Amino acid sequence: MLIYLSFSSRFNWSELIPLRLWGRTLGLQTENSQFLLEGMPFRIFGGSMHYFRVPREYWEDRMLKMKACGLNTLTTYVPWNLHEQERGKFDFSRNLDLEAFLSLAAKNGLWVILRPGPYICSEWDLGGLPSWLLQDPEMQLRTTYKGFTEAVDAYFDHLMPIVVPLQATTPFCSQQYKKGGPIIAVQVENEYGSYAKDPNYMTYVKMALLNRGIVELLMTSDNKNGLSFGLVEGALATVNFQKLEPGLLKYLDTVQKDQPKMVMEYWTGWFDNWGGPHCVFDADEMVNTVASILKLGASINLYMFHGGTNFGFMNGALEADEYKSDVTSYDYDAVLTEAGDYTSKFFKLRQLFSMIIGQPLPLPPMIESKASYGAILLHQYISLWDVLPTLLQPIKSELPINMENLHLNDSSGQSFGYVLYETVIFGGGHLHSRDHVRDRAQVFVNTMYVGELDYNTVELSLPEGQGFRQLRLLVENRGRVNYGLALNEQRKGLIGDVFLNKTPLRNFKIYSLEMKPGFMNSLRHVAGWSAVPDYFVGPAFFRGRLWIEHQPQDTFLKLQGWEKGVVFVNGQNLGRYWKIGPQETLYLPGPWLWKGSNEIVIFEERTAGRIIQSVDIPYLGRTQYVD
Repeated sequence: MLIYLSFSSRFNWSELIPLRLWGRTLGLQTENSQFLLEGMPFRIFGGSMHYFRVPREYWEDRMLKMKACGLNTLTTYVPWNLHEQERGKFDFSRNLDLEAFLSLAAKNGLWVILRPGPYICSEWDLGGLPSWLLQDPEMQLRTTYKGFTEAVDAYFDHLMPIVVPLQATTPFCSQQYKKGGPIIAVQVENEYGSYAKDPNYMTYVKMALLNRGIVELLMTSDNKNGLSFGLVEGALATVNFQKLEPGLLKYLDTVQKDQPKMVMEYWTGWFDNWGGPHCVFDADEMVNTVASILKLGASINLYMFHGGTNFGFMNGALEADEYKSDVTSYDYDAVLTEAGDYTSKFFKLRQLFSMIIGQPLPLPPMIESKASYGAILLHQYISLWDVLPTLLQPIKSELPINMENLHLNDSSGQSFGYVLYETVIFGGGHLHSRDHVRDRAQVFVNTMYVGELDYNTVELSLPEGQGFRQLRLLVENRGRVNYGLALNEQRKGLIGDVFLNKTPLRNFKIYSLEMKPGFMNSLRHVAGWSAVPDYFVGPAFFRGRLWIEHQPQDTFLKLQGWEKGVVFVNGQNLGRYWKIGPQETLYLPGPWLWKGSNEIVIFEERTAGRIIQSVDIPYLGRTQYVD
């Protein structure tokens, strides 16, 4: 049941949009308890959408749906670990074209609150920090440790020249935005109050922004418990929550007097972990809480308006009582689905915002139909063991080396994927990891599967055998923790010695399996692909073809009968699947498909099926309501 509260005033912001408000000099300001935009009263009705989680071809569609819902502001994080995957090599192209994304927001009448980090949390690997930072054994992330600040400075030196000309009142305007861009506020770091290891750090980040030309309103963002520890002078404090506890917004007055109240993250849903349920948040409870927040005079940002997908290996993880990695889908039970479709939350919020704004909203865009392409036969396979000698050059080391410190990628190490550690043993016995496996290792003697080592299983019995044999540990990085106090301990692979009969293993051949586009392209041409037998146990690569007669459409891949692995379509890494759920389908965007033949490659760790199904409805697992 919806309980819409009465609002005493209407807000007509039809003229307060980026391309109409020319010659700006004031931007977004705070005056007593309200925001002013170019001197006029303004309320932020915001929604979060991350360009790096949404195919570029769909950016504008999602923005138009924001406008149709009644929002006036878009918020986005900026993921350092995608923009600088290798130290000193920066990428702002294609789906990472931040300038194009922000320009598109302006074109569609949306202001922008930019959240450039360097840390972003966001259920994203290492909270968006590049893994090569962890090559330094003394690294102290999110502090003024010299090794960290030098890296942040180098990154901001490349990022801020893109951002600065797109500010609403910037004195350094680009040719395109001579009269200002869409950015009205910039967030200083992210939820630092829940970390708070260095009292000088937030001032450092603030000055790093100001010294590079940021002139718009600065904000911080914290949950209630971290609010007082995440403050920095000169930035407006905002709060994050899902349930509106009595007095929660008034609590902001205890840390800053006479300032407008802003909920930077109103959590419209929640994220999922492998092995858990699909979390949902009641739509009526959500919209009633939003109404209550607005009735109290606060501004709001819906986190998430549209969640999108953790494509590839980019999902984050939690580590509270135990390690739990996040699923590939970032549907989040948000206002729009993972594929950008409307939910009941959208229409309930549109009704609420329309009532407050007091003028007609744009019509919601038509939804794109989804395709069910049916069964796809994976007709060929090649074992990982057959791929090794052809495509991969091992690193030889007496000691095990963690993923980040492998001498790869111009000395930036390996960030994601798998690492295979191979050594020679004589006889069998008791294998003990001493909890040095991050995060999950399949153990093989020659090519015979023996078992798994992870956080819960730290020992195995290896069968006895004649002569020398190969011991192989295929270790998966399931995603680095993105929140909490353990960020400095997120090295992956083997992070220390593994023991056989109390003797540490030595003399390794180490194979990097990042599964980057170059590797996947080489895999296509390697000799040794053969017909899939009736029964086969991985690890292996499987491939098949999807033929599409007409214009490709979004679809979802269902991997019933497969156990655990990764799916690639036309070279694009869709992400991980795992039979433990909750997620059972992977989102495949239509723009990544071609008319005609499409190549599908699956890396399966253990038990392979023969087919996968292309279906037109996602299944994200059994639901559980968020308390």
